[in-house]
Amino acid sequence: MLSNMIHGLSAVILSISMIAHPHRAASQMMHSCAGRSEIVNFLDSNFAEKLTAVGLINQNAILEVYAAKSGTWTLVITDVHGISCVLLSGDSWETLPTLPGLAT
Repeated sequence: MLSNMIHGLSAVILSISMIAHPHRAASQMMHSCAGRSEIVNFLDSNFAEKLTAVGLINQNAILEVYAAKSGTWTLVITDVHGISCVLLSGDSWETLPTLPGLAT
């Protein structure tokens, strides 16, 4: 389990670094890219996934997490030109409640 998490995290870091610092190999590796609205509509209509979390990667890209009540989730990176790429997807997504006074 821990090994799978480490491999998944490594894939995310590699993909983020390729978008943050693009070069020729980035365009060859990214096959699941389209305009942001196309990706968002696809995730909504096919999986009922909605934007759940967002974070700024740098001045060139943002990281978005889409999740559904069914538990499916998708990790997407969108650049400043409005191009989104699906990095990872899975199931069993759980939103953890925020507990008062608990530092995370």
